[in-house]
Amino acid sequence: MRNYSDAQRIELVQKKKKKETYFYTMLSIIGVLAFFLIWELCMVTGLISTKTLSAPTEIVKLFFLKLHDIAPDGATLQVNVLASLQVALTGLGLAIVIGVPLGLLMGWYRGFDSFMRPIFEIIRPIPPVSWIPLTVVWLGIGLQAKAFIVFFAAFVPCVINSYTGIRQTSEVLINVAKTCGASNFTIFRKIGIPSAMTMTFAGVRVAVGNAWATLVAAEMLASSSGLGYMILMGRSFARPDIIILGIVVIGVIGVLFTCILGMVENKVLGWRKL
Repeated sequence: MRNYSDAQRIELVQKKKKKETYFYTMLSIIGVLAFFLIWELCMVTGLISTKTLSAPTEIVKLFFLKLHDIAPDGATLQVNVLASLQVALTGLGLAIVIGVPLGLLMGWYRGFDSFMRPIFEIIRPIPPVSWIPLTVVWLGIGLQAKAFIVFFAAFVPCVINSYTGIRQTSEVLINVAKTCGASNFTIFRKIGIPSAMTMTFAGVRVAVGNAWATLVAAEMLASSSGLGYMILMGRSFARPDIIILGIVVIGVIGVLFTCILGMVENKVLGWRKL
């Protein structure tokens, strides 16, 4: 049996991981292409009526057309995307900036938890969409109103996951830090927060999905631009191609958000691989 040095073993393991990554990436691409191929065949053969669904090739054509055509919703595709991104990032950003620290503080300090929990438990079960009518009365249908609705949708998972993550901090690490003379705030900052980051990022992932789902609902009910509004106009004018294009764009943006969040998570939590 051939003997390998440590450097050779590491190199072999890295090559094996690269091959596996390439294989699974190609498998994912093939799966997506197969889905669109079956979809196209169903449209070409007439198994599905063009009145209820549009072929992928038609959606691609519409994508390039909508880049400069404002019909039927009164805005080009990029204008709608930017309008939705502005609202989503504003609401999601506020939810992360406020929700994550709030959850961490509630999970670590019992007094603060006792003070905030009753308020949070009243807000938590309220569906974000139920805020839409009241928000329209308060703020109209502009950026502030939609960002406010998105904020509530993303706020709850940020708080819950941050709270849960810091509550799961190892008691052994806490006791060791106390033995070394560390203050409660130092333990919170150097042990509690890093320990909670895995759950916190999981909460942010959920918040991203909630933010987009609520944003589309808000734009369909109270807006004059955005992807949700474009989908609503597609329904009003019996244009399934417009509806599907809006859905596909939302899905692609969601994938991009997930990839970016994954890179940030790997950067922040790089210590897990050590």
